[in-house]
Amino acid sequence: MLKYGEMAPEIDANSTMGNINLNSYQGKWVVLFSHPGDFTPVCTTEIIAFAKANTYFEKLNTCLIGLSVDSNASHLDWLYDIYLKTGIKVPFPIIADLNGAVARRYGMISNEMSTTQTVRNVFIIDDKGIIRAIFVYPMNVGRCIPEILRTVEALQTADKCKASTPANWVQGNPLIQSSPQTYDELLKRVQEIEEYRNGMSWYLSFKNNCITDDKECAKKDKT
Repeated sequence: MLKYGEMAPEIDANSTMGNINLNSYQGKWVVLFSHPGDFTPVCTTEIIAFAKANTYFEKLNTCLIGLSVDSNASHLDWLYDIYLKTGIKVPFPIIADLNGAVARRYGMISNEMSTTQTVRNVFIIDDKGIIRAIFVYPMNVGRCIPEILRTVEALQTADKCKASTPANWVQGNPLIQSSPQTYDELLKRVQEIEEYRNGMSWYLSFKNNCITDDKECAKKDKT
């Protein structure tokens, strides 16, 4: 099974938008997700939800890639049916992994549930090709797309600001400062908390979101 922190295995496969090569996505974040099958109710709601959220992922320099073990013809027919019924065009590729090669490489098939269908995996891959987060949902429970989007944003913000995100963090909220590494740093952190009331203890204190600060500075520069 793949673990977060590992390099994402290469993908070279056919999709609804032509050939997919994961190396060509270097410099962009990728959300790779699998679904059990085309023309199924839960999967249809997820594809629609991902399609509606695509512009928000794009703003985070993130590309969506779907996958199932159905044929490319089946994918195309399904996406066309969604368009006819809803008017929604799916703006991202769906891999036709007919022989299950990619699904097995990524551990998307749970033999305990099905030896042929993929479960609802999500792999968040950063702009260097490293797996940064993995979600696994059961076949009968649809994914929460806003949570996947939030996780991408949290990872990018934590990277840029060299910090961690607290529970229920959303963009604009304070970040958790890195813990002190020496006793002198600990004492300094305690003093800072006493002065600014920005934490609970030396091991839990907060700082402003540097990305939010950058945006505020940009607004001031324009004025």
